[in-house]
Amino acid sequence: MNTEKWVFNLLLPFLFFRICTSIDTLTPNQSIKDGDVLVSSDETFALGFFSPGNSSRRYVGIWYYNIPQQTVVWVANRESPIKGTSGVLSLNQEGNLVIYENTRNRTVWQTNVSAVSYSARLLDSGNLVLFQGDSGSGASVWQSFDHPTNTLLPNMKLGLDRRTGLQRFLTSWKSRDDPSSGEYSFQLELKEFPQFILFKGSSRVWRIPAWLKPQRTAKAEDMASSKINGTVVNNRDEVYTSYTLINASNPSTVFVDELGFLKMVTWVGKWVEFYSVPGDQCVAYGWCGANGYCDSNNGQDFECMCLPGYKPWSAEEWNLRDASGGCIKKREELSMCGNGEGFVKVAKTKIPDTSKARVRMSLSVHECKDECLRNCSCLAYMSQAEGGARAICITWYENLMDVRRYMRRFPDGGLDLYVRVDAVELAQRMQSRRLKRKKVAVVVTSVVLTSLLFIILVCWLVMKKRRRGATNNFSNTNKIGKGGFGSVYKGHLATGRDIAVKRLLRDSKQGLKEFKTRLF
Repeated sequence: MNTEKWVFNLLLPFLFFRICTSIDTLTPNQSIKDGDVLVSSDETFALGFFSPGNSSRRYVGIWYYNIPQQTVVWVANRESPIKGTSGVLSLNQEGNLVIYENTRNRTVWQTNVSAVSYSARLLDSGNLVLFQGDSGSGASVWQSFDHPTNTLLPNMKLGLDRRTGLQRFLTSWKSRDDPSSGEYSFQLELKEFPQFILFKGSSRVWRIPAWLKPQRTAKAEDMASSKINGTVVNNRDEVYTSYTLINASNPSTVFVDELGFLKMVTWVGKWVEFYSVPGDQCVAYGWCGANGYCDSNNGQDFECMCLPGYKPWSAEEWNLRDASGGCIKKREELSMCGNGEGFVKVAKTKIPDTSKARVRMSLSVHECKDECLRNCSCLAYMSQAEGGARAICITWYENLMDVRRYMRRFPDGGLDLYVRVDAVELAQRMQSRRLKRKKVAVVVTSVVLTSLLFIILVCWLVMKKRRRGATNNFSNTNKIGKGGFGSVYKGHLATGRDIAVKRLLRDSKQGLKEFKTRLF
């Protein structure tokens, strides 16, 4: 017994060291059983088996290692859970990652690569990478970042790789207890002009364009810019969005929850929500219907308005604050083809749905306008170009959907949308502008005259006070003469100067005439 105790005490430090030392790399001769974990080298992320919420089913996932509230950011076998704790994660003979359920003798999930001698490593970014070679380095042949579930981590791409056709998108969990694919997804729609859309099934819930410049920092509405730097890249090889953390000490994630909200949260001792869409009504897709636009700061009781040249499809529904029917043209009988039509600007708008829009490259603003004007079916245009610059021209030929005016706290957001209107609408708007200018001129004139009268009154009161003080309140002892207009008094100013003050009689017409003559 003494010998066994001595051996145990000798090996105890080494056993303790093995348990407390985490590994971040899985090689072909290793496996991860239920209860084991891979931990990234900086101990930010862990990979292993877990059960979500109140479920007893087992999944392989990645979560934050040092955050007490387990927050799973990726799930491998989300569609194929394991009953019990017999699951094993390993590398098979073909070099693929495999999740195997021993009790049922079946493979529940695996990667699909075609080479051997691989190793899997959990990086500090939370990315599980399959490398060629057994040292956790070499060429990358597969990565979890290319197959996201419901969470977008920093430096993770969301979008399309045009070279390989790989589409990266987020899909919500079914519930907090079930990480299988839910009904909400956030993905890139790549047609004439790319845009990111939050779907419920096939229905659009929220949409944001992929913006116009090839690469740009996202605006405040796209992401919580106070916490992260968002970027959109659009070139011949790929189009995607990603973000980096401004303060890396506070973990932050963007995810689609099971209720259909795209959220950004940051860990500050607890998860704090900094961003969530859809938010107000103006953010919801198509809230004001076809050819309507949403402006929550329009100063009216209803945030929905019709675009220039349009009226509510149903005035009754509109009065009940229901704009789902959208807007129709005010005068369907008037032609807008070579009949004196033109465009009215709607400033700082979110780009209308581009699903069926047309895009032309390298056109100036004037060329973009002419392009739309020549086509009688063109309803509106928008251009990124400024001044004489040549850039992207977008034109619309069907109903304008999901238009909004950006809120005042985002003064630099959005672009100017030019909506085609008939000659009558143009004339009415020009007349309205003239009336507004006249009203402004009247108001300005009134303000100027009022201000001038006020200044004269103040000056008169000040001088009156000074005259009374200088003449000892027009005392008879200071009286030095009298005329047809009134009396003359001797006065003495505080500066030491002597003056003569004429006091006009109330009924003196001669004095009033002389006063005006001297004044002007």
